[in-house]
Amino acid sequence: MSVRISFLGGLGDIGRNCASLEVGGRLALIDCGLMFPEDHMLGVDLVLPDFASVLARRDDLECVVLTHGHEDHIGALPYLLAEVNVPVYGTALAVALASHRIEEAGIDADLRPIATGRWTEHGPFKFMMVPVSHSIPQGAGVAFDTPEGIVVHSGDFKLDPTPIDGVPTDLPEFAVLGRRGVRLLLSDSTNAEVPGFVASESSLAQPLYEIVVETKGRLIAACFASHIHRVQQIVDAAVDAGRYVAFMGRTMLRNVPTAEELGLFSVPEDRVLPLEELLRLPPGDAAIVCTGSQGEPFAAMSMMAAGQHRWVQVGEGDTVLISARPIPGNETKVSRVINGLLRRGARVFHGNNANVHVSGHGAREELKTFINVIRPQGFVGVHGEYRHLVAHADLAREMKVPDVMLCEDGDAVVLDGGRAWREEDAVAAAYVFVDGLEVAGSVQGVIRDRQHLAEDGVVVVTMAVDGHTGEIVQGPDLESHGFMDDPRDVFASAQRAIREEIPAVELPIDAANVRRRVKGIVNRITRSETGRKAVVLVIVLEV
Repeated sequence: MSVRISFLGGLGDIGRNCASLEVGGRLALIDCGLMFPEDHMLGVDLVLPDFASVLARRDDLECVVLTHGHEDHIGALPYLLAEVNVPVYGTALAVALASHRIEEAGIDADLRPIATGRWTEHGPFKFMMVPVSHSIPQGAGVAFDTPEGIVVHSGDFKLDPTPIDGVPTDLPEFAVLGRRGVRLLLSDSTNAEVPGFVASESSLAQPLYEIVVETKGRLIAACFASHIHRVQQIVDAAVDAGRYVAFMGRTMLRNVPTAEELGLFSVPEDRVLPLEELLRLPPGDAAIVCTGSQGEPFAAMSMMAAGQHRWVQVGEGDTVLISARPIPGNETKVSRVINGLLRRGARVFHGNNANVHVSGHGAREELKTFINVIRPQGFVGVHGEYRHLVAHADLAREMKVPDVMLCEDGDAVVLDGGRAWREEDAVAAAYVFVDGLEVAGSVQGVIRDRQHLAEDGVVVVTMAVDGHTGEIVQGPDLESHGFMDDPRDVFASAQRAIREEIPAVELPIDAANVRRRVKGIVNRITRSETGRKAVVLVIVLEV
């Protein structure tokens, strides 16, 4: 019985991680993540995988299996489950974090937390979660026992020898799977270009503590709300230095109690205060842990950098700690936040000027070790930009893996009768945009139009035509938005050209034809005199 793995997202960009596994005509999804929009995606709030191929076979979808609780692996679940509500499996934290978004969407989902190290059966699927260390507790790889052999998805991982929670990547369990025979390994490629090993998360304890202790004024620290290990280390340093702590930001206020309930986070109860109370303390006694490490426009840190936060005004004496590196595409936004904080007089520590961040993804020597432990017959790099996938494929070939396939979104890998091959463009995998509360679809034309408007502006032409004679009785009047500072001379030329070339309209009036002719005239004049290609809208009124 053949097995097919199709990639709906995550291969070629950072985010939208989602793949489907097909066995006996039934489907299971591995992760269901979103991507945050890039700068050119004007007006877009979120980017989703293209679920078209799955929804076309909604009756065949059995379940979703989550590797961990980061947004790029769970964030698209509400949009999928709104269309086809199937059971969702994952570790306790992954399921708990997913439940917040799902509940906000008003969906009554079937969420099933499962333990690692135990096989779970659902329909034709038999799978086991295997612990891996990452930048969030309870990360896991997942092994599927299929008719074509074991398929392992690594999840996001590193080989941290001293993880904060004491749960390292379970190489002995992966070795057991390897001895049974792993037919295909799907492995995290994020740091495939980075030589050596990534430092342990616990290596940050001393540098973070030194920054906190040396800080005389108020401390404000930003990191991912889901990075519970990092939040724990920042809080530990603040408490050890005698400070009180307040949490700020919607996801931070939601995720920290969730992790605490699951026994994955701890802080002395008498050291946590509501923000309003904390702000009444002397600055040297206060520490704020908040969101906004990626320069998100309305996150707490961005609002403080812009001087627009409701409660916290950053200034002289404040120390800001940004304990994260920018996700690719967010560099400009993060830089803008840092510049804003510095202008307000704060000291700022971040990943480029201090030892305040380590990656949660393994570097080349860790990836080699992982391949050596598992010894797969086939290999596909996942989770990364195209250059990361290429580097990881080259590494797998160096390790003498027999079947190394370089895949992109939309491709599929087929396992059948001991053979493995890649099928290009096997499934739909376009970007699907969420614009406001609506899923706007995958049409790139919307984004192109917005870029066009942003770059060259819009010109609106209004004119009235006598319905009996065809004469232009009012206008043409031209106005613009974002076109040029003083368009009067250009508009005067366009008005003269319209009156000369369209002195009267043929009867009966064909408004669509008039609009086309006027638009052509205005386009010609504005482009010849300014070199800009504004969007031209023509309104013809019949009176």
